[in-house]
Amino acid sequence: MTNGYAFEGPTLLLGAPLREGIVAAGACVCVPLAMMNRHGLIAGATGTGKTKTLQLLAGQLSESGVPVFLADLKGDLSGLAAPGVANAKIEERSKAIGVPFKPASYPVEFLSLTGENGVQLRATVSSFGPLLLSRALGLNETQRSVLSLVFKFCDDKGLLLLDLPDLKAALQHLTGDGAAALAEYGGMSKATVGVLLRKMVELEQQGAGQFFGEPEFEVEDLLRTDPAGKGIVSALELSGVQDRPALFSTFLMWLLASIYRELPEVGDLDKPKLVFFFDEAHLLFEGASKPFLEQVEQVVRLVRSKGVGVFFVTQTPKDVPADVLAQLGHRVQHALRAFTPDDEKALRATVNTFPRSEFYDIAKTLTSLGIGEALVTVLTPRGVPSPVVATLLAPPSSLMAPIPAADLASRIARSPLSAAYATAVDRESARETLAARTGDPGGSDATSTAPDRGAAPRRSRKAAPAEPTVADQVGKALNSPLARTVAGSLVRGLFGVLGVPTTARRRRRRLY
Repeated sequence: MTNGYAFEGPTLLLGAPLREGIVAAGACVCVPLAMMNRHGLIAGATGTGKTKTLQLLAGQLSESGVPVFLADLKGDLSGLAAPGVANAKIEERSKAIGVPFKPASYPVEFLSLTGENGVQLRATVSSFGPLLLSRALGLNETQRSVLSLVFKFCDDKGLLLLDLPDLKAALQHLTGDGAAALAEYGGMSKATVGVLLRKMVELEQQGAGQFFGEPEFEVEDLLRTDPAGKGIVSALELSGVQDRPALFSTFLMWLLASIYRELPEVGDLDKPKLVFFFDEAHLLFEGASKPFLEQVEQVVRLVRSKGVGVFFVTQTPKDVPADVLAQLGHRVQHALRAFTPDDEKALRATVNTFPRSEFYDIAKTLTSLGIGEALVTVLTPRGVPSPVVATLLAPPSSLMAPIPAADLASRIARSPLSAAYATAVDRESARETLAARTGDPGGSDATSTAPDRGAAPRRSRKAAPAEPTVADQVGKALNSPLARTVAGSLVRGLFGVLGVPTTARRRRRRLY
């Protein structure tokens, strides 16, 4: 029954085969490490163990030297940073599987969209682009087209859109003194602009204003290992923004698109460069426009060639669009319950996504699985699905509970990323440029809570040369507002206006 899991080379343990309540101890159900750049799905009803499966895989990836990114909605994945604690249930499960429980901890970098319980992450409005920003703001088609028009105008006029006050200033300019400049773009109604401004104010009041700006998060900070060679686990804390699913799910998509845009093509490697776990994936797709879904599908399809694996974590396969689901070769399907007609429909849809099995009635098995059990099929090194097998999943080696708040705060304070991202930078951008044209020294958004002017831009951790070189002069020109605006219109790439992928604009540095 498990011959299809006798892989050569490094593997990640999932558990042991399970059939009719009997566990085949010592028979490994695993996934080849080299195939973890193929994408996967972890699914199941609430409370069936999806988060622990994610934790199990993340820990083993880190141990294998593979960096991991994951979103922590409930705040309980911080336990990856501490060794697990054995108890009777863990010992019983480990004995049943035939693998001894060995407590282990992993290097974890705690990140946050709000600056609470993690290093503050930021993205510029320009790099987010109109399509993703429309998704975060909940705009309709007409409003999204107006927002795209504003981005186009700012790109053409060399106006940097770094934060929400910049975008508000541009909108106010185009419905005031700059209205005539819109003639060649088609114009926009003041009513629509009013809606956009209100939506942005709402987003700021929800605490999202501090997320937009500089210094923008650099993808290379996800691709690190510690001195012992373990992959850094970057955990994005989202418990403070659970009520804003459009914001955090859109940010995760921006981050994944940035990873695709900036990493070079590498083909198949012995192990992936990064594995990205997209928790609560259904929030990304609910109510999404067709252009947005098309771009998500394109990013997921192409990012594999960059050595990046993506795992979607959700309740049922039907939460994921068919074009994306078709790319998810690894499946760890926890129990489903069929209490209602909708549940029955979801069960039938899930069954149809699995290869046929001569050993299991898949529908019956899915409704009878217990907590920490799952139906598993993975891609073999030949790229074909392994036999479907019910699996008693191994317990994670790390702590299956949050670490103490004091320990979390201490780890964040010691993070090498804290110094790089803690202080917001508000350099000259669209708001200041437009204010100068109208003679308003306070800017078009006088009530903004933006940082003080004159803050020094983020510097590379490498020492600057004593005297300017030719490279310095070229770099200064490339970093001018106009050049960066042009670059912004290009690197938005896969979302909004398809552009040219580039890696040149990023500074390369190592923190370990």
